[in-house]
Amino acid sequence: MNQSAKRYSPLQVALIGGAIASTALFSVFGPAWCRSVRAALQDSPKAIVDQVWQLVHREYVDGKFNQQNWVAIRQQLLNKNYSSREEAYTAIREALQKLGDPYTRFMDPKQYEALTSQTSGEVSGIGIRMEVNEKTKRLTVVEAIENSPALKAGVRAGDQILAIDGKLTQSMKVDDASKLIRGKAGSLITLRLGRNGQSEFELKLTRATIEVPTVRYALRQEGDKRIGYIRLREFSAHAADQMRKAIRDLNGKNVDSYVLDLRGNPGGLLQASIEIARMWMDSGSIVRTVDRGGISDETFRANKTALTKLPLAVLIDGNSASASEILTGALKDNKRAVVIGSQSFGKALVQSVHELGDGSGVAITIAHYYTPQGTDINHKGITPDIKLDLSESQQRQLATNPDMLGTPSDPQYVRALAALSNTFALPTPQQNPTSQRTMSNGASNLKL
Repeated sequence: MNQSAKRYSPLQVALIGGAIASTALFSVFGPAWCRSVRAALQDSPKAIVDQVWQLVHREYVDGKFNQQNWVAIRQQLLNKNYSSREEAYTAIREALQKLGDPYTRFMDPKQYEALTSQTSGEVSGIGIRMEVNEKTKRLTVVEAIENSPALKAGVRAGDQILAIDGKLTQSMKVDDASKLIRGKAGSLITLRLGRNGQSEFELKLTRATIEVPTVRYALRQEGDKRIGYIRLREFSAHAADQMRKAIRDLNGKNVDSYVLDLRGNPGGLLQASIEIARMWMDSGSIVRTVDRGGISDETFRANKTALTKLPLAVLIDGNSASASEILTGALKDNKRAVVIGSQSFGKALVQSVHELGDGSGVAITIAHYYTPQGTDINHKGITPDIKLDLSESQQRQLATNPDMLGTPSDPQYVRALAALSNTFALPTPQQNPTSQRTMSNGASNLKL
């Protein structure tokens, strides 16, 4: 995840995705370069094919390329004539499949744009969360996000969205509605809303760039203890700032301990995971990464900037992946937290994500990472200190009623409370003696 400045441009971003997404770096061919050559390359599919081959040849973590003759594969690729970009994309995907690595993958321009949008933690729209209400079967507002055009215009939770720019929403899925609502910042949209006790009305809004909330938190009074419950959904570009705000706010409310919920978190930016680990840890190793041939062997460490030393429990499950596993592994190995739940996903590979000349992109596995105690969790995951698997019915109940997460109706949360009450003075974090190196600036944009 930390890469030499000679090999990568300052515009790179490294990622750690989850079960499907990748750990990555953004692009040796940075945006400025891409813009300057995009016009020349967009009509040259073969140039994109070779660009992908060159990147994989230089960076892929397995120097034997899964026992494939990678040089011969290049010759095969360049001997073909491609009548369209789609034909070239198919050839690229077929070549990458030979590596036997699901995380090394090609993305067409729409897929690449979706990844970068997700990574940024921002969307262009009006700032609402929606669902199809189980009783009414109507598209309904769950929340108007803080500082959003929707909240400023008076949209409320419970409002029914009857039409979007004149298109009726009856039987419309949430994803389809989201596509209609999102759009270029500054563009106009008209919603027809229904509200209890009022006649239907139309509301004109101007789309804006919205910071997506990825941290949710609350003060829970559990008996005589005040619990700070924090749920982190994803390690986006804004996650660290949102986490910092949550911890400081809950510190100000005099909580006695914390529960950090990483269940279902697929990963995100490496830098966010490191920053967040440092909010909980004053000392110790966070993660170690090793690339092909051990050329880059980097350990990232805490730096005495913890916001709290209060007892901490971490909740994980089988969908807690990558950056979630880095944070969990750091807290567990340093005896900073008790980990409760199910075995995590098990992804310990780092990808580099590059924007290509025509707006498409490629993610390439470039390194392995290890927990502070040197554990390789790939395909194995992190084993909780207290293993508690939910039954299918319990999982279904929490999935359909997310407001029950972090409440007495949540068995894993309840077990975390018991663990905290039994060990209210957690062991002092221990410093890992194996490395004293700190994170370099080159890793500041990594994403997991």
